[in-house]
This record gives sequence, C-alpha cells and structure tokens, in this order.
Amino acid sequence: MKARWLSVTAAAVFMLGTAGQAAAAEMPELAKKGGCTACHAIDKKVVGPAWADVAKKYKGDAGAKERLINAVKAGGKGNWTEVTGGVPMPPYSPRVADADIEKLVDFVLSLAQ
Repeated sequence: MKARWLSVTAAAVFMLGTAGQAAAAEMPELAKKGGCTACHAIDKKVVGPAWADVAKKYKGDAGAKERLINAVKAGGKGNWTEVTGGVPMPPYSPRVADADIEKLVDFVLSLAQ
C-alpha cells in the first residue's frame, strides 16, 4: 500500500509542477530578464497592475502603445494609483533596450480579450 500511496503522491506533485511550468512559460523571458516580474504578473496584481488589466484598460486605444512604451522607458505614477497605492513605476530605459520595451508592450497589449 505504501508504494501505491507514494506513486499517487509523486503523480500529484508532477501534475502541480507541470501546471506551474505552463503558466510560467507564458511570461516572456524579456519580462523576467528586465525585472518586470518583480512588480507585474499576467493575471494578478503584484505591486503594479496585472498586465491583463492594463490590456483591458487600453483596448481599442490607438495611442496606447506609444504612451505605454514611453511610460516604461521614463517611469511614472498616477495612472494606477488605486492599484499601486501611489508606488511609482521606475524608468527602465536605458537598462532595457528600446526594442525589448516595445516587444514587452506588444505582449501586454496582446492580452486584451
């Protein structure tokens, strides 16, 4: 009976581990490398808003991409005060290359449903 319990437990751990890996695989490597994941997640508030919420807020806004690129480059505060409690977004340029910032903003905006 112990061997059977152990195999069920191992299978459960494997299933949980692979589910976590699938969710982590959705996060762009650029976001991890650039430090974005310290404050943002795809589907939940961390310090800053969930990226899905950002995408929803700016869905259909033709100027959103440029404004978000500039916000990531220069940092800022005030757009998400109700979520962040006033914690500002730090500037990521030049630490993160402009081309990478654009890719990340494209990814965030692609999350609009």
